[in-house]
Amino acid sequence: MKIRSRAPLRLGIGGGGTDVSPYCDTFGGVVLNATIDRYAWTTLDLLEEPSNHVIFESADLGLIQDFSFSDIFEKPLTSPLLLHKVVYKYFIDNFNSGKPIALKVTTLCEVPRGSGLGASSTIVVSLIKAFDELFHTTLDDYEIANLAVFIERELCQLKGGRQDQFAASFGGVNFIEFGKKTEALVNSLRIKRWVINELEASLLLFFTGVSRDSATIISNQSENLHKENTDAVEAMHRIKSNTYALKRALLEGDFEKFCCLINESWKNKVKTSSKVSNNRIDSILSTAFKFGAKAGKVSGAGGGGFMWFFVPPEKKHTVITELQKFEGMISECHFVENGAESWKIK
Repeated sequence: MKIRSRAPLRLGIGGGGTDVSPYCDTFGGVVLNATIDRYAWTTLDLLEEPSNHVIFESADLGLIQDFSFSDIFEKPLTSPLLLHKVVYKYFIDNFNSGKPIALKVTTLCEVPRGSGLGASSTIVVSLIKAFDELFHTTLDDYEIANLAVFIERELCQLKGGRQDQFAASFGGVNFIEFGKKTEALVNSLRIKRWVINELEASLLLFFTGVSRDSATIISNQSENLHKENTDAVEAMHRIKSNTYALKRALLEGDFEKFCCLINESWKNKVKTSSKVSNNRIDSILSTAFKFGAKAGKVSGAGGGGFMWFFVPPEKKHTVITELQKFEGMISECHFVENGAESWKIK
C-alpha cells in the first residue's frame, strides 16, 4: 500500500515578516497570501517484513538516507533530511506508542529550496498530511499548520515565520492574523472570479537562479527589532498597515491601488534588512518596470528566489523578452483553492 499527499506552495502578497517573532509577539502580524499550482509531494511506501529500516528520500535534492530502527531512535536528531526524520519520529512516538514502522518516505518539491514560495514548510505540511492519513489521526487544518510550526521552530530549531504552514494547510487566498506562539486566525477571502482571472492573466513569476537562505535574512530582521532599530520597526508597521489595504483592494478589484501598495510594501521591506535586496534584484525590478510592469517584489524573505510581477497582459511579451536577458526562469501560475490533501493507493 502507498499513501500519497501534496500541499500547495504559496505566493506572498503582503505582510511577510510580520509573522516572525519577535514582531508578531509584540505587535501582532498580518499576512496576505495565495496558494498556487506548484506542490510539495510525499509518498509513504510500507516496507514488507522482516524489514526493520526506515528510508528517507528527497527526490528533488537527490538525497537518500537509510536508518535501522535502532539508529533512528538512538542517534541524535541530525541529518541532511532532518525534517523527514523528525516528522516520522513525532508520529511514531505520539500515535504508535513508540513502535517503529518500516517505511520509505519520499518527498518531491516542484521548486528549488530557498525559492521564497515556502518550500521547506510546505514539505513539512505534506509530510504531516501523509502520516495523518497513515495513522487516521484526522488532524484539522489548524492542527496540521500548528504542528508544522512546532516541528520546524521548536523541535528542529529552524528560524522563520508561520505563514507558509497555514497557507499550505488551508489553501486558497488567505488573510492570516498572528499573535503570540500558536495564536493564529485564518480568514479565507472570497475573491470575485474576474479578479482572480485578471490576476492570473497579469502575473509573471521570475526565478532569479539564486536560492537564498531565508534564515539569515530573518535573523537580521529579528536582530534589528531586538535592537529597537526605529527604521526597521516603523517599516514593519507600514508593511502591516499596507496588508490591510491590500486585502481591501483585492476584494474590490482595485488593481491600480493594489499595484501601488505592492510597490510601497516592497520599499518598506527593503528597510527591514540590508540583505533583502541586492544589485541583481534591483536591476531585474528596474527592467520590468521600464518595459511595462505595474508592480513587482520578491516573494518571501528576499535576497533571491522567486520574484513576481503584475504586468498588463498586452505588455507581457515585451517584459518576458527583457527579463530573459537575466538568464532566470520565467513562468506563469494559477491559483488553487485546496490545501493539503492525501489519499491511499492500493
